[in-house]
Amino acid sequence: MERIESRMVTKADPAASNFLPPIFRLLLVAPFLPSGAGKIFNFEATAAGMTAEGMPISQFFLLGAIFLELVGGLMLLLGFRARIGALMLIIFLIPATVIFHDFWTFPATGQMAEITHFLKNLGILGGLTAIVYFGAGTFAIDNQLSAREDDGEKLI
Repeated sequence: MERIESRMVTKADPAASNFLPPIFRLLLVAPFLPSGAGKIFNFEATAAGMTAEGMPISQFFLLGAIFLELVGGLMLLLGFRARIGALMLIIFLIPATVIFHDFWTFPATGQMAEITHFLKNLGILGGLTAIVYFGAGTFAIDNQLSAREDDGEKLI
């Protein structure tokens, strides 16, 4: 019997390293940008839904959610202070997940959908945490700014 050797890839292909990180960032922000914009256009209904979930001063928290989703999402998408943008989305996502996908409060017949949303958000949290740890990757404004600083230019 012939031995089949597996090779572990230890370093990403340089071409993939260039074009994949912006795609990953786009996929991570895909739920946040339309959600933040939708909250603006359905402000009163969204605030009412938040109040129904027991959130105090829902309009204040709704403004915060819109800010975190849109500004954090754009920062991450563009790779401009991407770690901060990812952290902003994490700050939004943790309470949103616990408050609005509280599957443990649902009857057994409605739990599965909420468990799915809860777990989906945990997966997104994992991706955002990776951005906080590793950075935006290539084709990010952060990299352009860093390269200019390395060349001795003073930046803001």
